[in-house]
Amino acid sequence: VFRQPSAYNLQVVYTRIQPDGKGGRVFTDHFFNADPDRYFYPASTVKMPVAILALQRLRELGVAGLDRNSTLVTEAAYGGQTSVYNDPTAPDGRPTVAHYIKKIFLVSDNDAYNRLYEFLGPAYINRELQRRGYAEAEIIHRLEIAMSQDENRHTNPVVFTDSSGRVLHRQAAVHHREPYARRSEKLGKAYMKGGVRVEGPMDFSGKNRISLLSLHRILQSVMYPESVPVSARFNLSADDLRFLRELMSATPSSAGHPPYDRETYYDTYCKFLYFGADPGLSIPPDMKVYNKVGDAYGHLLDVACFEDLRTGTSFLLSAVVYCNSD
Repeated sequence: VFRQPSAYNLQVVYTRIQPDGKGGRVFTDHFFNADPDRYFYPASTVKMPVAILALQRLRELGVAGLDRNSTLVTEAAYGGQTSVYNDPTAPDGRPTVAHYIKKIFLVSDNDAYNRLYEFLGPAYINRELQRRGYAEAEIIHRLEIAMSQDENRHTNPVVFTDSSGRVLHRQAAVHHREPYARRSEKLGKAYMKGGVRVEGPMDFSGKNRISLLSLHRILQSVMYPESVPVSARFNLSADDLRFLRELMSATPSSAGHPPYDRETYYDTYCKFLYFGADPGLSIPPDMKVYNKVGDAYGHLLDVACFEDLRTGTSFLLSAVVYCNSD
């Protein structure tokens, strides 16, 4: 793969982190074949910026009593939309931003991402990412469910309530009319549609897009906010950052709720770079891995920060490979 990086669209970004001798850190970037203009399908890695922005949006709303643990009721008002009034995977059955983020980082839950996408809307998501320097980013659709661009431009009405059912914030259904970039991004030689093989490349021009370097920087901004420009940081509290780091490094078995099946969701599930897909491996007690993975349409990605608690060593490593060309 390394001998033919272009054939596999292999891209790697590595950031070395060293003490500067003055109580701070020095961050040094290294790149292998990283090209922000060469498209790959980002798959579930887009859930990371959406989870971050959901916490930011709650702070921006500034509603007394509204936080990530408030009940989030999702209603339906347009074609393809579905409603959510309870979450059987939550300890008390209440759907919340906190529990959706938990499921995103523990097992890369698609529905959890979709509900946060519906809360935020693509206009807000992309405006906020582009404001922070991620100019190529376009997160413009839900995951796993087949919806047209028009349906993905319409987001559900949502209502936040407190534990007693009192309405804290109501948000109407929105039609997001902002123009998207004109793109021509095609991959592969053939693809399956409705059980039928379609000859010719698949058109990804209407799919989500974000570069590996942008994903790498977004993770860096959560792990080490001081290492990125102020303009690139998200509007998060110290508690928001702690919450994100805790979930990014958690294992499914540590979740409590929902009680994930350990055979399917083993401890190194969604920790691709170091552990691959071997369910027999365990994360060493002196290691922390903060990350978000993605795998779809032949693309395999991992955006990660590693910490060795024994030595104090830490670094960021992100990679994508087009590993399954069918």
